[in-house]
Amino acid sequence: MLKRTCLSVLLLCLAFVSFAQKTGTIKGFVYERATGEPMIFVNVLLEGTTVGVQTDVNGYFSIQAPEGTHTLFTTIIGYDTAKTTVTIKAGDIVTKKLFVGTRQNELKGVEISARKTEKVTQINAGVTTITPREMKLLPSAGGEPDVAQFLQVVPGVVFTGDQGGQLYIRGGSPTQTGILLDGVTIYNPFHSIGLYSVFETDAIRNVDVYSAGFNAQYGNRTSAIVDIRTKDGNKNRLAGKISVSPIMARAMLEGPLKKPKTEGGSGITFMLSAKHSYLDQTSKSIYGGAFGQPFESGLPYGFTDLYGKITFSGENGSKLNLFGFNFDDKAKIFKPNTDSSRGDFSWKARGGGATFVVTPGSSSALISGRFAISRYDISLFDPNYLPSAGSTGGGRTRSSSIDGFESGIEFTYFLPKYSQLKYGIEVSDQHTALTYFTEVGTPTELNRRNTLGALYLMYRKNFGEKLVFEPSFRLQYYAASSDISPEPRLGLKYNISNNVRLKFATGMYAQNIISTKSDRDIVNFFTGFILSPDERIYDTKGKMATSNLQRAYHALGGIEVDIQDVELNLEPWYKNFNQNVELSRIKYLASDPNFTSGFGKAYGVDFSAKYNKNRWYLWGVVSYQKIEYTTTVLEKNIVTLNDNGSLGGKTLSQAFPPPFDRRMNSNMLVAYTAGKNKDWELSARFNYGSPFPFTQTQGFYEQLNPTQGATTNTVATQNGSIGLLYSTTINGGRLSHYHRMDLSARKKFSLSETSNIEATFSVSNIYNRDNIFYVDRTENTRVYQLPIFPSINVTWNF
Repeated sequence: MLKRTCLSVLLLCLAFVSFAQKTGTIKGFVYERATGEPMIFVNVLLEGTTVGVQTDVNGYFSIQAPEGTHTLFTTIIGYDTAKTTVTIKAGDIVTKKLFVGTRQNELKGVEISARKTEKVTQINAGVTTITPREMKLLPSAGGEPDVAQFLQVVPGVVFTGDQGGQLYIRGGSPTQTGILLDGVTIYNPFHSIGLYSVFETDAIRNVDVYSAGFNAQYGNRTSAIVDIRTKDGNKNRLAGKISVSPIMARAMLEGPLKKPKTEGGSGITFMLSAKHSYLDQTSKSIYGGAFGQPFESGLPYGFTDLYGKITFSGENGSKLNLFGFNFDDKAKIFKPNTDSSRGDFSWKARGGGATFVVTPGSSSALISGRFAISRYDISLFDPNYLPSAGSTGGGRTRSSSIDGFESGIEFTYFLPKYSQLKYGIEVSDQHTALTYFTEVGTPTELNRRNTLGALYLMYRKNFGEKLVFEPSFRLQYYAASSDISPEPRLGLKYNISNNVRLKFATGMYAQNIISTKSDRDIVNFFTGFILSPDERIYDTKGKMATSNLQRAYHALGGIEVDIQDVELNLEPWYKNFNQNVELSRIKYLASDPNFTSGFGKAYGVDFSAKYNKNRWYLWGVVSYQKIEYTTTVLEKNIVTLNDNGSLGGKTLSQAFPPPFDRRMNSNMLVAYTAGKNKDWELSARFNYGSPFPFTQTQGFYEQLNPTQGATTNTVATQNGSIGLLYSTTINGGRLSHYHRMDLSARKKFSLSETSNIEATFSVSNIYNRDNIFYVDRTENTRVYQLPIFPSINVTWNF
């Protein structure tokens, strides 16, 4: 079976690349003239023909052209048209570089054509592309624009809160969503103050969010992908920014280490970014007296993010990037309305590596690759936990780490009529370590290592102007468990007209990374990781699982409608998580299994509307979803003594909504550019979310720990801590509704042609809504999200 599949894939590759006989190839790159940065998604066409392609994330294009002399030209919104004459012979490969500058006068006909091209030639099912400009249009908490805040308004995304918040995309948990920075995995991209990510906004080239049905280019995740690409650095001059606010200070610097001698020549550039939050120091002193809790006790969040990149660019457009990062986050968890600590929390991520792009002179292919090493560590210390028998001191620490390398090489061919062939190979090695405590406080340590190999193939064919057909296939091999995972995927688009388009995507997915989060509470700072176990695991019916991988199936449909300048998009979706591997809820002894296998399903529909013309930008999203997981639990939470002296009890399967099952979610964003010189930006955002589920508290008991074993006189020596009895129904309750409005105003003051100052005033939660953060179970106290939160930010761009 496997041999036949591999042979079919090989024959398919040979058939696709052998179609061109009496044509030549025009390939090259499109750059922005002012900075030398590659220009993505630019239409590159042959004048007088229908032959054309779009540049990729590297600004690269490759066109199969008939023999003769042609005029090559570009179209993209907001930029002038670059033109050049090319003479081509059969079998020739000609390289061209095109440079585009900002256009003052809009060419309406070209604008409309350029905007339509991607919509009718790309499937884009479940895909949202975000640019830095769009991030800055959103009212930003503290006046600091960040991708974490814009992701909250993307269709299908649920955000769990201002503090400790995480993003859940169309039914999947954070570990089921892959976050990539230039193709390299970032395991925890969001800080404890959930409004900010580790990424510098002005260093980002673009962000693609694949919320369902993504093709075989991406793997080892069962729900979604967020692919972030960074800039290379200004090739022509030293540039940067410095920004300060009551929340953080940021700085970015970019420029040439070796300037090109001619336009488009070889050179070396660099880019450095740093941001540091001092919110733990400023929140109490600046906001405490005027705004009350939680500022009176201080917001105990701090972080530091460092990122650096050096790019070596060649004459023909090939390049090598060397990069490194160090992200650090610290927080304290306090008892409500007190300075008494309930836990110390921290995580750290660091790594480095290289990416490259090569365009061989003798081939029309674009070859790209990457190699990186990284490590992520997280720990949470609970000072209030009593020691167990035979141990000394109080408190306990949960910790987790993941480290290893990842590498890959990819070949891309740009074919006529916007078609494309892409294939690649990936190899990675990961090691995870986890220390945690079971339901009855039994300490457990787990260590796992795995090498993963993957092959993938994607082919996109445009049949005329009506049909886009994109089959893809991924084959993954997990060495530790000897699992082979074949994953076919398919995307379709049918253009009823240029203004009405139908789309569909489906696929099979697998991963070996397991979350360590508890689903008893929506708020859980501890985001640990563990690889799939090498031990036997059992499903909800007591049967042994045939594979220890997590698996899922996606199906996604949609319709796109353009009514003049309004873009409408409707997408119903379905995900079947036919195997969810999780830490066991019924482990009471060290000899009990560490893992169980459950399953889940999620479905919903997202509707979005977008208007972007002249000075106005409007974006609205309304989403409905329902998520249900099934797992193994103890009947009535009763632990019994078995005949052999072990602890156990009768088990059964229970279906429940996970803590991120927000049924309704809506976002409205309005932005207006004002002033004669367009130097004012005014924006407002409103968000509504229906209540999250949570597991209710059933009662309390005195928890005693026999530190000297069975001979301990607990009556004489201990005052027990408060133990919690949870409801037998997982997540049977619901918190309150969430809604909030944010406003911001930004003014730009020009200092010179290349320098300006931006001043931003923003107010988050303008009407001071008490949105619930969580309920402190032992204190029976509600803890709320951020109250009204004004801030001023000043940024110098140069």
